[in-house]
Amino acid sequence: MSNARRDALRLFAAVCCLLLTACAARREQVRTPETYELYFLRANLKEAAGAGALQPTDSGIPVDPDADPAETAETLLSALLRGPDSDLYRNALPRGTALNSVTRQGSRAVADFSAPYGSLSGIALTLADYAVTLTLTQIPEISLVRITVDGQTLDYRDRQSFTARDALLLPDGDVVGTVTVSLYFPDASGNLAAEERTLNLYEGDTQVEAVTEAVESGPDNRDLSESFPDGFFVRSAWQEDAICFVNLSSALLDTLPAGANLSTALLSLDKSLRSLDNVREVRYLVDGEFLDRYGSVSLREPYETAP
Repeated sequence: MSNARRDALRLFAAVCCLLLTACAARREQVRTPETYELYFLRANLKEAAGAGALQPTDSGIPVDPDADPAETAETLLSALLRGPDSDLYRNALPRGTALNSVTRQGSRAVADFSAPYGSLSGIALTLADYAVTLTLTQIPEISLVRITVDGQTLDYRDRQSFTARDALLLPDGDVVGTVTVSLYFPDASGNLAAEERTLNLYEGDTQVEAVTEAVESGPDNRDLSESFPDGFFVRSAWQEDAICFVNLSSALLDTLPAGANLSTALLSLDKSLRSLDNVREVRYLVDGEFLDRYGSVSLREPYETAP
């Protein structure tokens, strides 16, 4: 076996157990954060197996709860692109990559990089995506990351949006259960089509929260498109008996793009939530209150009987 092949296998193994040490460090950081961390690759791949290919390093950038999240995201990504200070690490992002922009749409950050990022594929692309995601989701207001290249998605990716939980690939001991659901997304004709998915449930998760987050993350199937318009997200979701309550935010209505299809968003979420065996109907609230409308969409529709 060639050295290159051997190193690739070591790296693949490292990705599959992506850093238990970083997972523990991240949990500690969530409790008492003082500075943000940047995620870099170990320079020596032979030392990566079993210890994690990606490692958190102290950025020296202090956590300021009053700072603008988008500005903090730009600061962190600029530092990530500059690379590590130690020879023990190397950058997962390719040399010559520049940050075009980073914006925040609700809980989602959209990071747009220059053309060199688009040269990545396979494991190298996965590691770069994870490095960006783990770095950005330390910001409390950001839970979902979308990465584009010169404004375009990379269509050969398996998915287009990432969460820290997906990136960390937590060990089996942290998975307390799974649930198989049908998630609904628009097809090329605009009709909602089901995508079968098995979701991991981690400690503290509820099934309705897991489904809501999965719909927000978008489809894995490239023939389907996202059902949530840019900037739209669910404020909270919970279940009482066989009824799922979904709380929406009125503040989003002024920030959504013109023509945002909220009807499709609510219907896709309704159908996805009702694919759970223990959910019979979905009821929408706005800022914790039952209202007749959300923007241009009627909330009086009996979503529990939607086709």
